[in-house]
Amino acid sequence: IAFSSFLFIDGQLGDFFGEMALVVIFSLVFSLVEGAVILPTHVAHSKALDPDAKPNWIQEKFESLMAFLRDKFYSPILHFAMRQKFITLAASVALLMLSVGVVNGGFVKTTFFPVIERDDVAVTLQLPAGTPEDVTLATMERIRAAAKEVNEEISKRLPEGQEIIERVELKVGPNTYQGTATVALLPGEFRGDIKLREVANALREATGPIDEAEVLSFGGQSVFGKPVSVSLVGDNINELEDATQAVKGELEKLSELSDVVDNNQEGLREINISLKEKAKYLGIDLQDVLGQVRAGFFGSEAQRLQRGEDEVKVWVRFAESDRRSLTDLNRMRIRLPNGSNYPLSELAELDLQRGVIAINHVNGRREVKVEADVANNNGSVSDVTTEINDNILPRILKEYPGVATVPDGQVRQQQKSIASTQKVIPVVLLLMFFVVALTFRSILQTTALFLLLPFGFIGVVFGHWLMGAPISLFSFLGIIALIGIIVNDGLVLVATYNDNLRDGMDQMNALYEAGRSRFRPIVLTSVTTFAGLTPLLFEKSLQAQFLIPMAISVAFGLLAATVVLLLLLPALLVLVNLGRRNWHRALNIGAEVVPSYREVEPAYRETLLEQEPADSIPASSLATSLDTLDPSNDILDEKPEA
Repeated sequence: IAFSSFLFIDGQLGDFFGEMALVVIFSLVFSLVEGAVILPTHVAHSKALDPDAKPNWIQEKFESLMAFLRDKFYSPILHFAMRQKFITLAASVALLMLSVGVVNGGFVKTTFFPVIERDDVAVTLQLPAGTPEDVTLATMERIRAAAKEVNEEISKRLPEGQEIIERVELKVGPNTYQGTATVALLPGEFRGDIKLREVANALREATGPIDEAEVLSFGGQSVFGKPVSVSLVGDNINELEDATQAVKGELEKLSELSDVVDNNQEGLREINISLKEKAKYLGIDLQDVLGQVRAGFFGSEAQRLQRGEDEVKVWVRFAESDRRSLTDLNRMRIRLPNGSNYPLSELAELDLQRGVIAINHVNGRREVKVEADVANNNGSVSDVTTEINDNILPRILKEYPGVATVPDGQVRQQQKSIASTQKVIPVVLLLMFFVVALTFRSILQTTALFLLLPFGFIGVVFGHWLMGAPISLFSFLGIIALIGIIVNDGLVLVATYNDNLRDGMDQMNALYEAGRSRFRPIVLTSVTTFAGLTPLLFEKSLQAQFLIPMAISVAFGLLAATVVLLLLLPALLVLVNLGRRNWHRALNIGAEVVPSYREVEPAYRETLLEQEPADSIPASSLATSLDTLDPSNDILDEKPEA
């Protein structure tokens, strides 16, 4: 609830997570009320409480199965784990290190925002500024023809009568030289193993290169921006443009990327007019020349006429045949103040250039953004980003010292999210630790329980490897939910262990019986949770794609956490007990008595305090003679000390 409240209030992770957090908060609050008030009433009227009730055939078989798993399978392994506690701990740590190595080695990919299987491919086209609308539309018709070709080829893999592409919509705008083609695909649940990226790549190949296109991308951008986005900033525009081309060239060489573009697009063609020395000698300035050029080609208002309630403006300019080409502009006559006139080519230099569509700034410096999409879903965006930041950008920036980079796209969103979670995760874990420590009345037992949390990562890594999905932001949110489940199950086991100690059991038997008695509820919790999430893991609809990474983390992480809870936690509790006893012996060197394994546990001392007032408890009651130690404790294989 604390972490969900942070997501809702902080707002760094977007509206989607805020709404999801709000749902989680209300669901957990209601379940708390239901479990504390409504559920006991239902249980009180349960037929299972009837002493004459007899289990049916299914119940008997299930009871036999659980008893077999507990007695014949789990109990011997638990016995070994408690005896060979160091081997159990070493094996668990080795698996955890192996999981981390699998991620670092690239066998399981990582990314900030996962690739979501949408139901359409968005093709973005931008031609040189000023391109007529009919030319843009004709170019986009090539995309429609390519989509038809791709549809005929890929639809062969679908059942008879189905087509992978349902329709193609073309749209020109917002400018005449820009266009968008939306290729609507068959919904994900009916496409089988045909992925969106496969269709997009086939469409790109069928369309082929469009040489006159300044921007041509197949796919689209997520709410967090393009997977790869590099913002270059500098004060020297020429140096910045050279660095931009160098970065684009390097990114195009990476096979993991496609559709490398930048936002430094050239604008309309412009003619820059600069006066020659002759014009200055003749006493004419640039403003006069530009005014006459504008009047001749754009027009000059000559008269206004009243027509009823309307006013008509009369503009005068050259005939269309005299203003079609640059030659017409060169031959235009410029009138001087004395009445003489000269051709414009004798008075001015004409320089044809491309203008600028937009000028972007970041922190007061000129910015150019280079973006790219991933070529396939199996690539790791994190690995590509690391390669760019560690190898490509330093080499290019060394050649252009006046250019720097700033985080952008998913990288910037990732940094913001990490900064936000770093503020709240320690607070949430401390709150959980404080609550559990109050329940156990033992810092060491609580520490042993919280040491299990990283081991849930083993199942998370294995699950993402098995499902072929990268570890993403949504996976991290699933890990947060997994932490709560691990702490809850571990709390039940440790609480049962402490209750057994209060009931008079010796330490090892209390722990052994706690594991056996909690085996069924812990296993059933894991199995039912995994079974409930299984349909979501294989769901193909668009709406489910956002939740699948979370479901993988919870489902497979819980399977690994179950083994860790039932085996590693008892081993850690044995080590905690040994540590307590050895610490007591170190503080009381030379003492004639040493406490037994049970007597160093806080639960046992609580029992003594409840039996009689604290000031009446003799010191000898908290320890036992060496001669009274139980030598039959075969679990620890320890003999009484001489």
